[in-house]
Amino acid sequence: MLTQEEGHGRASGIRGRVAELCYSTGALHPLQRVRSWWQKDLRILAYHRVMLLPDPATYDFDLELISTTPERFRAQMLHLKRHFLPLRLRDVAAALDAGDSLPPDAVVVTFDDGYDDNYRIAYPILRELGIPATFFVSTGHIDTGKPFGYDWLVHMILLTTAPRLVLPELGMDVPMPRDRDLRRALAGTVLQNMKSIDAIAQEAMIKRLEHDWQLPSDNTESADCRPMTWTQLREMHAAGFEIGSHGVHHRMLAKLSRDRMKDEVRQSKATLERELDAPASLMSYPVGGDRAFDAEVMSAIREAGFQLAVCYICGTNPQPASNRYALNRLPVERMMGPGWFAAMLALPSLVSYPTVNREPAHEQAHA
Repeated sequence: MLTQEEGHGRASGIRGRVAELCYSTGALHPLQRVRSWWQKDLRILAYHRVMLLPDPATYDFDLELISTTPERFRAQMLHLKRHFLPLRLRDVAAALDAGDSLPPDAVVVTFDDGYDDNYRIAYPILRELGIPATFFVSTGHIDTGKPFGYDWLVHMILLTTAPRLVLPELGMDVPMPRDRDLRRALAGTVLQNMKSIDAIAQEAMIKRLEHDWQLPSDNTESADCRPMTWTQLREMHAAGFEIGSHGVHHRMLAKLSRDRMKDEVRQSKATLERELDAPASLMSYPVGGDRAFDAEVMSAIREAGFQLAVCYICGTNPQPASNRYALNRLPVERMMGPGWFAAMLALPSLVSYPTVNREPAHEQAHA
């Protein structure tokens, strides 16, 4: 198991210590060059939010969605520019269509969801450094400005005065902890467990809690949980950045009926093309783990006219033509220091986070 020491962004564990040693001794770049001779796998970085790390005691949203700070993001992009070849996803699609091999050390930068810090913080840094990137947005949230459902659920669990968390949909009935860290842990358990139920049932559960706890997402204008606007996205698109689909309502596509799933795919594509006046050809599966998409979803993506799709399963892509509708990514985590980040890119099979496929732990949630 790979963990991080949050105080200074170093990875712990044997592999983490090896990574830090390679970075501190300058061995990473020679190792990277040797690796690139025989392994020409595509690396895709996955970010969510870029922002200053808030005080957990006063920050009322999901800390796990913060990928990095502005300072570290700039350093990461500088490292990418100096030691790798940043590509656009459409460059990858063009190479695959032509049957061409990708160049060594190809890396793509991607963002999921569409938080407005992507525009305020990440976009200016990327534009200044000349790093291409793809921003996957949930078009329904861009339309309405409403916060993302999963993030709002964490927000409600952190703020509610309810004495118990009662979720019959998940078989949960537990005391609401007083301690904020314990509430964050409980929210993480809820998020994990709810991924096993139908996507519409997930939304209904969140809406019920909004009503019962009198914390409606319709009335919020919180700067801590705000999506981008179409005006901002048009500016980014005009500057050469790719805007892709992350669904309409951030629903797990494999947890929808076939008809609803196809509507979600087609509507997101049609909205992007209408608002940006350009073809939409790139998809990131909302949530993106192994329960979020399946063969039927990938078929619908192809039929709708998307050229590539990325998931949230950790790894690189040795032969991207074989999984162009389920491209693996390397998640960037908020406490990742420069050594850990550099080692993840140079030696991803050694030090990247493993994807853990967990079964819902309903039985652990009862009290």
